[in-house]
Amino acid sequence: MNKTTILTSLAIASAVASGLLLAPAAVFAERPTRVYEPVVRNRVLYVKKRLELAPLFEMTVNGDFQQILGGGLKLEYHLTDQLSIGAVGVYGINLDTKLTKKIVPTLEDAADNNTAEPSKTEFRQHLNKMPLHGALYVSFTPWYGKLVAFGKSNLPFDFYFQGGMSFASLTSSCSSSVCSDQFAGQPSDDHPLDYNPTNDQPLNDGTKIGLYFGGGIHVFLSEFIALDLTVRDYWFSDNPSGADFNADTFVSESDSRFLHHLFAGVGISIMLPANAKRTP
Repeated sequence: MNKTTILTSLAIASAVASGLLLAPAAVFAERPTRVYEPVVRNRVLYVKKRLELAPLFEMTVNGDFQQILGGGLKLEYHLTDQLSIGAVGVYGINLDTKLTKKIVPTLEDAADNNTAEPSKTEFRQHLNKMPLHGALYVSFTPWYGKLVAFGKSNLPFDFYFQGGMSFASLTSSCSSSVCSDQFAGQPSDDHPLDYNPTNDQPLNDGTKIGLYFGGGIHVFLSEFIALDLTVRDYWFSDNPSGADFNADTFVSESDSRFLHHLFAGVGISIMLPANAKRTP
C-alpha cells in the first residue's frame, strides 16, 4: 500500500467519524424544547382564597348513655386550594340512648345505702350532658375530582382531613339529697369512709379541652354552594356515667378517661365570594 492510498483512507475515516459525532448534536439542536402544560386548564378553584360559612347538623355515633343531637356553624378560610384554618361550634340537646333505656327499668325506685347499685334517680343524676362543643383546626384537602351521575351530571367534589384542638362544656346536676357524701374518699374522725359511691358527687362537668380529628367531603352543587358531609372526633377527658369506674368505692377525678366523642354531620357550605377563581 503506497503513501497516497494511506492518506486517502485516513481522510475518509476522519470524515465518517466527524459525521457520527456531529449527527446526534444536530438532531438534538433541531428538537424543540419541551413545554409542560397544565394537566387541567381553566379548572375552577372552588375553595382557594374563599371563606366557607356552613350551617350544620351533627349527632353522636358512639354515645354510651346520652345521644347528642346538635346544630351549629362552621367557619373556615381556605388559604390555598389545599390548606385552610377553621372553627366549628355546636349547641346540642341530649336524649337517652338504647342502653340507658334498658338500664333504668332494672333499677330500684328508692336508694339503698347497703348496696352499690344506684336507684333510678341516682343513676340519672350522675349522667352528664354536653350542651356545647366545638373545635379549632387546620384542614388539608389532598384530592378533588368529579362525580358522574347517569352519564350526565358532573358534580365536583373534594376530600379533606382536619386536626386541631377540641373543647366541650359538660354539665351534670346531682341534688344534695342524692349526692350527700361531700367527703368521698377522704375519711377522718368527723366523717368515716363511706363505701357507697352512689351518693358521691359525679365530678364530670365543667369545660374540657382536648384533641380534634375529622374528615369529610364537599360535593359542589354550584360554584358557591356545596353539600358538606363530615365525621368529627372530639377527644377529651370524661366520665359520662359519673360513677365509680375504677372500682375504688368512691367517685374521683381518676374515674375520668380520655374518650372519643364521635359525631357524624351534614351541612350546607356557602363559599364567599360567590364567584370562584380559575386556573389559566
